[in-house]
Amino acid sequence: MEQELESIKQNVINCTKCDLCKTRTNSVPGKGNSQAEVMFVGEAPGRNEDKSGEPFVGIAGQKLSIALDEAGVSRESVYITNIVKCRPPQNRVPNTDERNTCQEYLKQEISIIKPKIICVLGNTAFSSILGGSEITKFRGKIVRRDNQLYFLTIHPAATIYNQGLIDVLKNDIVKLFENIRELKNGKEIKIDIEYDS
Repeated sequence: MEQELESIKQNVINCTKCDLCKTRTNSVPGKGNSQAEVMFVGEAPGRNEDKSGEPFVGIAGQKLSIALDEAGVSRESVYITNIVKCRPPQNRVPNTDERNTCQEYLKQEISIIKPKIICVLGNTAFSSILGGSEITKFRGKIVRRDNQLYFLTIHPAATIYNQGLIDVLKNDIVKLFENIRELKNGKEIKIDIEYDS
């Protein structure tokens, strides 16, 4: 598993499939535990990530780390990645073409790690993975599609501009890991939304 992830990582680092390769400093492959029960998927790298080549190391990443700490979970135990692996210029939202070009990497990451739950962070990830919108309306919910469970929450970056959302993020992450514990104990968890494949 480690080797397979390493090979995806190298492919991401050397990727030139879309124009973002011309403007990035570094591409940003996913990072974390290859046996993680939870995979976090955000939108795209920002400036700090572009510099360091690692996901969620800027302020949004700090907010995510704080929420994980509050839930008693270490960052090392989860896997963190993005829909798009290179920073779009001026931090704009990645376009459909960029998302589609990059989606194979995410599919590969999911198939190797086989997370119990994929935590979808924010609207861009929600629309890319599940075709959804209005994450604030659906946050805190569990979705099932093709036998994969997803948990929806806001993007940690949203808490930078709206301090009131910090508690929302923290509470959602606590709820996410309560669901993981139930699953590990062989219990049924409540599915809020069923997607037909």
